[in-house]
Amino acid sequence: MATARALLPGRQDYAQLPGSWKDDLVAGVTVGIVALPLALAFGVSSGAGAASGLITAVVAGIVAAVFGGSNVQVSGPTGAMVVVLGPVIATHGLGALATVCVMAGVIVLAAGLLKLGRIVTLLPWPVIEGFTVGIAVIIFLQQIPAAFGSHSGPGTNAAVSAFQALATVSLASALAPAALVALVVVIMIAAPRIHPRIPGSLVAIIVASVVAQILDLPVARIGALPQSLPSPVIPFPDWTTLTTLAGPAATIAALAAIESLLSARVAASISDTGPYDADRELLGQGLASIASGFFGGMPATGAIARTAVNIRSGGRTRLAAITHAILLLAVVYLATGPVSRIPLAALAGVLMVTATRMVSPTALRGVIGSTRADTVVFFVTAIITVSFDLIEAVEIGIAVASFFALRALVRSSGVHREEIPGPVHDGDEHIAVFRLDGALFFAAAERVLERVSAIENVDVVIIRMSQLQILDATGARVITDIVQALERRGITVLIKGVQDRHLRLVTRVGVLESLRHHKHLFTELPSAVEHARSHVSRAQAARTAGQKPPVQDTQGTKQPTQASDKSLPPEQP
Repeated sequence: MATARALLPGRQDYAQLPGSWKDDLVAGVTVGIVALPLALAFGVSSGAGAASGLITAVVAGIVAAVFGGSNVQVSGPTGAMVVVLGPVIATHGLGALATVCVMAGVIVLAAGLLKLGRIVTLLPWPVIEGFTVGIAVIIFLQQIPAAFGSHSGPGTNAAVSAFQALATVSLASALAPAALVALVVVIMIAAPRIHPRIPGSLVAIIVASVVAQILDLPVARIGALPQSLPSPVIPFPDWTTLTTLAGPAATIAALAAIESLLSARVAASISDTGPYDADRELLGQGLASIASGFFGGMPATGAIARTAVNIRSGGRTRLAAITHAILLLAVVYLATGPVSRIPLAALAGVLMVTATRMVSPTALRGVIGSTRADTVVFFVTAIITVSFDLIEAVEIGIAVASFFALRALVRSSGVHREEIPGPVHDGDEHIAVFRLDGALFFAAAERVLERVSAIENVDVVIIRMSQLQILDATGARVITDIVQALERRGITVLIKGVQDRHLRLVTRVGVLESLRHHKHLFTELPSAVEHARSHVSRAQAARTAGQKPPVQDTQGTKQPTQASDKSLPPEQP
């Protein structure tokens, strides 16, 4: 019950409201003005229609604001969702939209209830940047048909569809839409330079629409929009439909979770409105997508750009995001006529500029100039995002990043032979001290085994483990194999400095049991060296007398060496 209460709205969500409500209202109106052209454009670009994008911004915007885990997050249709939703609609038809939306929402909701919100922190930065760049390229390519007055090609790949659309374009039909796109781009670039608070996208849409109307340009328009929210309809798909859409729904859910949590994390890092609850954010986004699907909308996610506008405009509580949704709801009831006359080419221009702004030159220079491994991960993720599939791109990007991280960890680990500290004693050349550094795990274990097992002309090997930071079962087993292999050859093995956190593992795997004597475990190097020198003295005496030094048998049982050990100095346990 305590967990459930933590995931539900409470009074603490509006603790700052008495002192910030005016700023929240202003921020909400500002975000609503910015969100209107984006909601329309993303709806058109996805194939669901402008009305669907607007409904998503209204319904999902309110639900996510109330139930989400961030005080300043603004949710609605986003470019990343358009990229993954477009092929789903193209393949399964518009009738599948409500079902896949609700299914994805249920998956995200379940992830929140299962407290999986912190998983997003495992995503490497080069993967996130490559993913973002890939999405930006796809969004830009998706706008090319509308920008040139053509239709998308039959392929689901954005690059292929754009090329096929360009192949059918005539100069006469492309002139008017291309001119509107250029006009929108110029206005959106110039507006913030004139004044940072000018909503460049909205101004560009208005100007382009007026120009198209006055000149009666032959360009496609948004078309008729509903003058009210449609009645909610709960989809009841059959089993075949559920199984067919299970894969796309899982992909959409994964993308919605990743983008929403990344947006919430960015918002928390750039604002002082309090931390975000990752699990509650998933619950809120899941409910938002479910509600959006009931009303004919699209799956929703947190929108980084709109959230940033909210913060910069003074938004401090959830009232700002709620106000943004209410403003868009007013557009549905009061301004569908003018909105329906907006040229699609103008929306294409807005998304082209938006896609370009998604790519941060500073972040690109940072990731490409960091390390060769990070650069490879970045480009692999970006290329696969554009060429194949978004979720596959993230999976492969993580796999490549993990490979390089594993390789770096292996390189940081190693085994080093050391000189015995202090004055040299007779027989020290028959003692080998090996220091294990870094990590001894499955990827590095074989190299350590080969290095230590190949030692020759020694009577005692001291294995120092105090500098070993990471040890897994494979690494512990390799130490056991090293001890047993050396003992079979008559070489006494002493182990020094097993850390407390590793003691249980080395005991269970059999490292300590493989030692010839239970007192061959030391905490200090001088004690181990002293004991090793005593073994060397006995071994030299035995060789001088023509006797064979006692060794451990191949079955691992203890030879009768304990009597001779009693004459040695006491050893550390």
